[in-house]
Amino acid sequence: MSDEFEVESADSGAANYVPVQTSTMKKGSHIIIKNRPCKVDHISTSKPGKHGSAKCHIVAIDIFTGKKNEEISPAHATVHHPIVKRKEFALLSIDDGFLSLFRRCYQRH
Repeated sequence: MSDEFEVESADSGAANYVPVQTSTMKKGSHIIIKNRPCKVDHISTSKPGKHGSAKCHIVAIDIFTGKKNEEISPAHATVHHPIVKRKEFALLSIDDGFLSLFRRCYQRH
């Protein structure tokens, strides 16, 4: 058995997004920065200047790598808000480098 494997495709789920106005973003919401899905950690908005509009400074953490990303955007501009779906699994075992997972099903009454 070889230790090498081939990944045919990898989909982060960030290909689907909706456009939102930068000024409506809040801490904890998701945004795409540098083609990466990120969770907003901090956002600050500057006041409009004499000849310009208000700017939003967004600090966000990549949801896959944990890397910090920053973006400055006009408050009226449109940014991409990815549709993020989170699923939890329980790890049953690891056998020869393969994971056996169990999907937990929660029911609300």
